[in-house]
Amino acid sequence: MRAFLFPGQGSQTVGMGKDLSQTYELARRRYDEASELLGFDLAAVCFEGPADALRQTRVTQPALYVHSCILTDLLAERDLLADAAAGHSLGEYSALYSAGVFDFAEGLRLVKARADAMQQAGEMQSGTMAAVVGLDDEVVEELCQQVRDEGLVVVPANYNSPGQLVVSGSVIGVRRAVELAKERKARLAKELPVSGAFHSPLMEPAAQSLSQALSGARFSAPRFPVIANVTAQPHTDVESLRRLLAKQLLSPVRWTETLNRLASLGLDEWYEVGNGNVLGGLLKRTVPNAAAVPVGTIIELNKLFEEAS
Repeated sequence: MRAFLFPGQGSQTVGMGKDLSQTYELARRRYDEASELLGFDLAAVCFEGPADALRQTRVTQPALYVHSCILTDLLAERDLLADAAAGHSLGEYSALYSAGVFDFAEGLRLVKARADAMQQAGEMQSGTMAAVVGLDDEVVEELCQQVRDEGLVVVPANYNSPGQLVVSGSVIGVRRAVELAKERKARLAKELPVSGAFHSPLMEPAAQSLSQALSGARFSAPRFPVIANVTAQPHTDVESLRRLLAKQLLSPVRWTETLNRLASLGLDEWYEVGNGNVLGGLLKRTVPNAAAVPVGTIIELNKLFEEAS
């Protein structure tokens, strides 16, 4: 049984998707459709950069969604279909697309609304995030609570793998959490180059705006289990899916639990469908003896097609 994993913000690189566009009409068509809907030339930024432009939330999120959707479609043409899926933060939209919850354009409209709302929220109220490595989750939760007791904003944002957690909140709150993590002998405690406090209470304006977009979107029940970031459980009810996607902006990504939940379904093949191999590394550290096949480039696709034929 096959699991598809879809990456989120931070996995982008200049040049992503260019080889797909040069090889497949389907990819060129998707980029054209995306550029028309978004109002800017997405392919040009993805293929040529500059990196600073691609890092902007309003560009990054559509770029990753489009790239993963193209790969999903190319895999489907060879009958390489998922039995279950999950996506990290923004990647949850790619996972829901793969399960037929919405079509490409509907998903892209939602991703655009999400990205615009998140970028605006970050500009309204500055915030940041930091990676903490080498401490138990409970210790990081305790130090976040200590910072909140001091009147500052910081929360766990991404439970990425055992001993690897990202915190999010106000700039001063996150920097205080980094100080405390270093005092607790964290192997790494480092602020990340992000444009906002994602998955924290500072995203409340974005969540409200996204809820409006979600309420009018056309959804169908997923064809296979998609594990939600917020609950680390699959959901089939359409209204639950809408509610959880909005709540995701304010809630931690429970990725460690998500991978374990997928493993409990008896999946024995794992594929990282998108740019890079970050999720493959997290999988290796979370699920014993599991390894993800990277599917993000023509070389990786062709290798997979050869093995499947």
